[in-house]
Amino acid sequence: AYHVQTSCPHKTYAVLEGRERMGGTWDLFRYPGIRSDSDMYTLGFPFRPWTDENSIAAGDTILAYVKETAEAYGIDRKIRYNQRAVRASWSSETSRWTVDLSNGTQLTCSFLHLCVGYYDYDAGYTPELAGRESFRGRIVHPQFWTEDIDYTDKRVIVIGSGATAVTLVPELAKKAAHVTMLQRSPTYVMSVPAKDPLAARARKMFSTKRAFSVTRWKNVLLGMAFYQWCRRFPDHAKRVLVNQVKKQLGDADIVEKHFTPSYKPWDQRLCFVPDNDLFDAIKAGRASVVTDHIESFTETGIRLRSGTTLEADLVVTATGLALRPFGKMQLEVDGKRVEPSKTMVYRGMMCSDVPNMAFSTGYTNASWTLKCDLTSRFVCRLVNYMDKHGYARCTPKRDPDVEEVPLFNFSSGYVQRVIDQLPKQGSIVPWKLYQNYALDLMLIDRGRLDDDVMEFATR
Repeated sequence: AYHVQTSCPHKTYAVLEGRERMGGTWDLFRYPGIRSDSDMYTLGFPFRPWTDENSIAAGDTILAYVKETAEAYGIDRKIRYNQRAVRASWSSETSRWTVDLSNGTQLTCSFLHLCVGYYDYDAGYTPELAGRESFRGRIVHPQFWTEDIDYTDKRVIVIGSGATAVTLVPELAKKAAHVTMLQRSPTYVMSVPAKDPLAARARKMFSTKRAFSVTRWKNVLLGMAFYQWCRRFPDHAKRVLVNQVKKQLGDADIVEKHFTPSYKPWDQRLCFVPDNDLFDAIKAGRASVVTDHIESFTETGIRLRSGTTLEADLVVTATGLALRPFGKMQLEVDGKRVEPSKTMVYRGMMCSDVPNMAFSTGYTNASWTLKCDLTSRFVCRLVNYMDKHGYARCTPKRDPDVEEVPLFNFSSGYVQRVIDQLPKQGSIVPWKLYQNYALDLMLIDRGRLDDDVMEFATR
């Protein structure tokens, strides 16, 4: 919205929000300790400097930042709440999209930009758990945490080992009698400072805007270098990451069993914890980790495949999100339904043979929003280019000779469960995703619009 109103001031736009409030993830998720899992200097808006002292920030702070930004630029007045888009139909005759809303009304537009995220807001992912109906305590998914959940002096089991689990465990451990993180297999966990030391120094030396830019680019470049190092030297990276945990916990047996994954770094996303909070909770005895498989729930807890039983009053199923391409919207082009899995993504943001439509997706190895911002800027460049040359539509035309590749090269369960439903990427530019912000900055932000793939038409 910011880029449209600043780069395309001659255009009108509307933001459709299916919920009753703004904020997305930061309004929906209310579980204890909810925070960012990457630094806010790269996750935040590039046009609105992040000024809070915490780089890894609490959810309520991020929500306030989103609301303040929307209000500062008048974007809040463009949002239409409780208007969920359920279908969008393109007409080549009129070069317009017709968007059907859940309330029965319709809107039309010349360009459709889907900024709906990647997961189902209505349902999290919970695997089949035998015997859960026999458990006398409470079972809750973090996506649907409510304020009435009392965990004070309770025995808590958190099922999972991803970002949500490692966020929940140290926070719950502050009040609970004990918290057990129950995982099937270990995840790479790395401690990072909650406060960025360079950011504090930069704020003393430069203006707010310059300090933010310096810190943002430092984090972008360090993140890229860290990722490349992990992928090129996986064995060395694994030793360094595991040894860091040994240094924090001081117990080689615990680290070997619970913090030494079988896969290479960045085959799945790394989990970052601020200021050793997870490790501190474990060392203090307030939390523990168990690596095993669930056999069945019992009346008082969970029986494991090893024969051990974990007693619990509360079980939190931090078992992941349910990915949904295009926010469960149905797309049609001239009456023919678009099957996302049969399309190929152009520059990581448009679907082959689908006119005047873009979608925002992010990086799996860096802050998600870095790519979303590039996408928004590209859309504005594209719209202005079309207006300048009198074009009514633009369509990335599929090349059948380009080899298909899965959209994400990621082994995480939440990706693999739906990988066959997602669009494909290609093996060459501009169909290939690089997961590299600096490279995308050149290819997307400064690349040619009139390439050999994009087809423009006046009507």
